[in-house]
Amino acid sequence: MAKIYTKTGDDGTTGLLGPGRVPKDDRRIEAYGTVDELNAVLGVARADREIGLDLDRKLGLVQEELFAVGAALADPDPEGPFHGAVPGHFADRLEREIDALDAELPRLEHFILPGGTPIAARLHLARTVCRRAERAVVSLAQAPGQHVPEPIIVYLNRLSDYLFVLARSANARSGVADVPWRGL
Repeated sequence: MAKIYTKTGDDGTTGLLGPGRVPKDDRRIEAYGTVDELNAVLGVARADREIGLDLDRKLGLVQEELFAVGAALADPDPEGPFHGAVPGHFADRLEREIDALDAELPRLEHFILPGGTPIAARLHLARTVCRRAERAVVSLAQAPGQHVPEPIIVYLNRLSDYLFVLARSANARSGVADVPWRGL
């Protein structure tokens, strides 16, 4: 059986999909590492016993899609086998889901604070990690010599909106009101 540790990263570098190694603090590693963190946060949300089958299914699909995002980011070669792993229809699906969920919710007339039910709070946390992942991916895309497929940025932008609406929906389905921001 192969060991989980390879010791190849002991020098502070890691491999990408394809040839070569980069420092572990490389922008590309930061980008797909933050996507991986988001996936883990969604795993924590899915572990909640109160999640319900429908929401669990939705988040499971997002986790699968995030693996594709991570693979695409780990493949820096625009001609590489994983670089185009995120099709535009991922974001299109999220838009349809957002619209359907939003139609069931009370109109949003003020900013809301993250919270409500435990599952909604976890989804708000996932939303903030998603925004950080989006910032890391945009930073990578703007770096000289780097290429990031546009569908990844669109997907992460839409995903944070989706997680926001899912959090609101989780509260509404539990009969818990969103927590309004009262302002200063």
